[in-house]
Parts: sequence; C-alpha cells; structure tokens
Amino acid sequence: MTSFGFGRELVESAEGAWLRTRDGRRILDFTGGVGVLNHGHNHPRILAARARFQENRRMEVHKTYFSPYVAALSHNLAQLLPGDLAMSFFPNSGAEAVEGAVKLAYKYHEGARNTILHADISFHGKLLGSGSLTGGAQNHFAFPGIPGVRRFAYGDLDSVRAQVEQARDARGRCDVYAILIEPFSASTMTVCSEEFLRGLRELCTAEDIVLVFDEIYTGWGKTGSLFHFMRYPGLVPDVLTTSKSFGGGKSSISAYIAREPVFRKAYDNLADSLMHSTSTTYYGFGEETATAIEAVAIAVEDDYPKRARMLEDVLLPGLGALHKRYPDDIADIRGAGALWGVFLDSGSRMLDLVGRLIPGGLGRDPQFRTKVVTCSVINALYRDHGVYAYYTLNGRNPLVVGPPLVAEPEDAEYFLDSLDAVLAKGLPRLLTDFVREKVTSLW
Repeated sequence: MTSFGFGRELVESAEGAWLRTRDGRRILDFTGGVGVLNHGHNHPRILAARARFQENRRMEVHKTYFSPYVAALSHNLAQLLPGDLAMSFFPNSGAEAVEGAVKLAYKYHEGARNTILHADISFHGKLLGSGSLTGGAQNHFAFPGIPGVRRFAYGDLDSVRAQVEQARDARGRCDVYAILIEPFSASTMTVCSEEFLRGLRELCTAEDIVLVFDEIYTGWGKTGSLFHFMRYPGLVPDVLTTSKSFGGGKSSISAYIAREPVFRKAYDNLADSLMHSTSTTYYGFGEETATAIEAVAIAVEDDYPKRARMLEDVLLPGLGALHKRYPDDIADIRGAGALWGVFLDSGSRMLDLVGRLIPGGLGRDPQFRTKVVTCSVINALYRDHGVYAYYTLNGRNPLVVGPPLVAEPEDAEYFLDSLDAVLAKGLPRLLTDFVREKVTSLW
C-alpha cells in the first residue's frame, strides 16, 4: 500500500463517501470500505446511537444478565428475513460467523456426516476453518484445515450433484453435512443463477444437507436487494452469514442466522446449549449490538436496496459506455447494484520485462500483469482525480466499483468521468508512469 499515495497520507476526517487528508485534499472513497461502509463514514445516526449508549452508561459484558440489545437485534433480523430464519448468534467477524455456521451444520448431524462442500471460487475468511473453505489464490500456502472439504464448480449444479454422489458411504447414505456458497461472489464479481440456487435448495432439502449462504459482503442492500438471495421469492437457506456493513461502519460485529428447526436440533438442550453461545467473551457486546440495531434500521428506513439500484442506473450504462469506448483496455464489466468489477486487459508486452525484473515471487504470479495494469489505473485515479479505488485479491483482480450506498448519483458520475479521463491516456502511458514512479522507487 505504501507504493500509492494513500499508503503514505493521513486522513484527518471522513464523512459519507468523502475523505479529507491532513493536507486538506478531498478524496472520493469509492471502495465502500471493502463492503463495510454501506452507511458511509461516520453516519450521524450511527454516531448518535453509540453516544446514547455511552452517555447512559449501559452495561456491556455480563452474559448472565438479559440483554435487550441482543434480543432486539435478533427480533429485527427475524422480522426482516424470509421463512423461519429466526435464530441469531453474534460473533465479531465474518470468518467467525462462517465458522459458527459450519459448526452448527456439523452438530445438526451429530457428527454422523463428515463432508462439507464449497465453491472453487469463494472467499469465506482466513481462519483455519474458514480458510480451508476458501477457493482461489488466497490459499497458496497450505495451512491445516477442517477435514472432509470438497470443491464444486461455482454455479454448476451438476458439479455439486457429482460431489454429493462421490461422498456417499458404502450403504449409499449421504455424507455431506453442509454446502457453503456465496450467491454473489464479491471477490470475483460472479453471480449464481436463480436456477442454480433453487436447484441447490432442492438438493439440500432432499438430502438433509445444511445450506449456508455467505452474504457477508453483499448484505444490507449492496446489490439491489436487502440480501442478494432475497430477490428470489421463496428461496431460504438453512443458515445465513452477514458482517461488514451490519455494524454500520463502526461496530465489529457479525451474525449467523439459522432456521429455527436447524438451530434447535443442534443446540436446544442443556448439555449442548453452551457449545457455541454465551461463553464467547465478545458475543453480543452491548455497544456493538446497539450499533447494529441502528445500522439495520437505517438500511431499511432509507431503503438501501433502492439506493443501490439508483447507483446502478448511473454505473451500468456509464461503465458500459466506457467498455465500448475502450474495448482494447476493458475486457469485461460485471456486477449488480452498487458493486461492479471492471476487468482491465493485461496484454502489454512491457510487463513481460517488468515481471523478470521484479525481485522475489511477484513476477511469477500468474496475475501479476493484470495487477500491475489495474494498479496503474488506481494510481492515476487517486493522484490526478482524488478518487480512492481498489482491486480484489482473488480471481482476475478486477478494479472494484463499490461506492457506499450514501453516495449520490453525481458522485458516481464524477467517478465515471475520472475513469474516462484516466483511460484516455492509454494503458501503455499509465503503465510507464506507474513503473517509473512507483515500482522503481522500491529498489
């Protein structure tokens, strides 16, 4: 990060979609906090909710006292989510929510099943368990993981069925206890079809497999519906995970929400009730849950799904026009709502030489060319136009267009105009400037 201006500068203040650096420069933050900032920076209602909690000296820690915040947050989630998704647990991070969902699924089957399936393109976290369920380039080092992990091709129902069949025991019984999927893969900007998701639901119901939807990034309106899967009426997973914008940009909180029969079969008895519950130190921390209550209320009352669709009305045609204007530079554009990926071409021969000169393993990275191309565009956006952007670390490393949902249409227009001006310089020039200015300075 220190090869970019934003790696060396200090941010003095932040509000909405904008940052102000210590030297007075105003920066449009189009990263959306990598999914955390649907509410933008320092939303006034979020700040006020936390201030009220502090001013009233509310109680934080003791789990033996009833928590009205945990109760209210759980109640509100149950009211908003479809079907009988009603039983909530509140860890601190998305990876912990995934781990809790996986443990729940395993306990649901009382350890009688030993296989879990995940997609070949996926990001579920970097803990030992969630990391072993993450596909793609994130797992280039082999840490130990949970046993019985199998992959299927993202969006390919036949691939899922084949893995389920291969996992049957000698008597033909299903050995899969859970299937984990992101309905919208934010790290690759790939989307499951409705047909695939409904087919997955039917398969899991028929085989009594716990179906887990990971919407840690895409929840709370980001792609144009409250959660991406909710655009398909009647589709209900057994467990849903959420985090990032769930905390309103201020609270480190996540959740996994289970269908009541699934949760009760796993944990609703005195012997098992504390296996993954109130003994967790920071579970349901008072100020964190109070913040999440307000964050959820804002997302609903201000209709964040509608705001995402409003931004899509600007971004989709605007990015499409840039794709037509620069067909040699933009290979593809994919996304929905306020989350898009711009896949830049990496065909410059100059990068072959750069790859040989870069020390260490960078030049051997198969995505190195794409990363340098995308970095050169990010660098120019920030340096010349005061636009802060990033690229994903998984898949084909697209430039991410993921503004906070408090951004206005004119902010999206400014981003598009800035990207147009950057691409008008041509990728060879951008690459030359970037290599000369940034990469060589590392030597």
